[in-house]
Amino acid sequence: MSFISDIRVMADIPRYHARVRPDHLAMDFEGRQTTYAALDKKTNQVARALLSEGLKPQSRVGFIGKNSDNYFEILYGCAKANVVMVGVNWRLAAPEMEYILNDAQAEILFVGPEYASLVDTIRGDLKHTRKFVVLEKPHEDWSFYDTWRDAQAESDPNVHVEREDVAVQMYTSGTTGRPKGAMLTNLGFMAGFECDPNGEAGDWNSWQAEDVSYVGMPAFHIGGTGWANQGFYHGATNIIAREFSPESVLDAIKTFGITRIFMVPAAIQFVLQHPDARGTDYGTVKYILYGASPIPLDLLKEAMDVFGCGFIQLYGMTEMTGTVTYLPPEDHDAQGNARMRSAGKALPGMKIAIFDAGGKALPPGDIGEIAIHAATAMKGYWNLPDESRKALPADGWLRSGDAGYMDKDGYVYVHDRVKDMIVSGGENVYPAEVENAIYGHPSVADVAVIGVPSEKWGEEVKAIVVLKEDVSCSEDEIIAFCREKIAAFKSPKSVDFIAELPRNPSGKILKKDLRTKYWEGKERLVN
Repeated sequence: MSFISDIRVMADIPRYHARVRPDHLAMDFEGRQTTYAALDKKTNQVARALLSEGLKPQSRVGFIGKNSDNYFEILYGCAKANVVMVGVNWRLAAPEMEYILNDAQAEILFVGPEYASLVDTIRGDLKHTRKFVVLEKPHEDWSFYDTWRDAQAESDPNVHVEREDVAVQMYTSGTTGRPKGAMLTNLGFMAGFECDPNGEAGDWNSWQAEDVSYVGMPAFHIGGTGWANQGFYHGATNIIAREFSPESVLDAIKTFGITRIFMVPAAIQFVLQHPDARGTDYGTVKYILYGASPIPLDLLKEAMDVFGCGFIQLYGMTEMTGTVTYLPPEDHDAQGNARMRSAGKALPGMKIAIFDAGGKALPPGDIGEIAIHAATAMKGYWNLPDESRKALPADGWLRSGDAGYMDKDGYVYVHDRVKDMIVSGGENVYPAEVENAIYGHPSVADVAVIGVPSEKWGEEVKAIVVLKEDVSCSEDEIIAFCREKIAAFKSPKSVDFIAELPRNPSGKILKKDLRTKYWEGKERLVN
């Protein structure tokens, strides 16, 4: 992944490419095209508009909306004003969105057209938000983005930005049921490019300006913003899909000659199931990168046969500003091999170790917590100093929360999750949050939430429920009740009823025991 010495912070990305390739297409969103020269001017206007609202360095703004060209204008406009972008998961329930915006102290909220009515229901409870800007079509009570932006001059405000300044605050689900704001710095976003200046990791990691990237993963995820930032950094053309769909992928390949795609395995499966999948010419596609879960061998065989390109598995996390390990194309075998059970090896510039509970490095083959040391690490969790120290102690090794081991060649094998997190279709779900929602049901006496195997999603959420005496309740009732409290993707897909939850002498639920029967025959306890 070649790095560009003139790009030191996020704000430099549109500046640099406006200078060296002004007429090159930076992005296309539903037919609306933006060159790098235009992107530079529009991000200057956004920065000036933010400054005119009185925003100070490192203040926060929120964004609730699906992918769009406007999102990336605002992202890099924030970078030029040294303001922090807080993307909110649009799949969340209204109370969850309200919590994040209040926690982040977002002063301005940008709202996609699909979510204007939802934001109307919570805006009275937003304690710090003093301005609402709606995208794409006017709103009777709020500023219209195009007008708000275009009222400003196109010249660069030239605000000073340090590499250690926070650029993006992304919220991750918390083990206590409250999401935490991971503070991702300019350095974190840039360091991944700078650590591999000569493409040591392989051709898949060396971008060209002629590359055309499909951006379909949601921008509130590091898999969306982080992936798109790679394309913009290298001056490539980025095809922005409002949201992922098999049709949008296939259409983009036909229309724009996509060369690089990032998808979760479930998304790859959806594309392959589309009736046009086998009639599409994939000659331009060089690489498909996938993450969030390993790819089932049968799915990989089908994908290799249909797409005929290189596949790269990525393992990473929001707290590390994205990817930390990679499994290169040469380690992918349609017949299967031992290394395909791994998450790959460390990217250049990344150090990985396996620690025991006391923080001591373990030898190859021993299972412990996966820890990472790299300049891409987050600054910490917003306003959570104790949680920050736990995740990123003074030794600089970020504790991933994942349990695994490393072989003698440096390949990392993820075995289980230290904190019971469930990854379903690329979304992180913490059982405590789901359990808290289900506990409110009047018929529920006790509940435990676990991840179980899913051919479609990798893992899916299952609730194990103990009912109160002399009451009855159905699976559908529990699921419907839960969906009123939290997002649908976090809610259980299935509910089992048992008489009593297994607990240890201190009263802790033995989730490992609960999971055992569902994971029988699996080589590891994540899918």
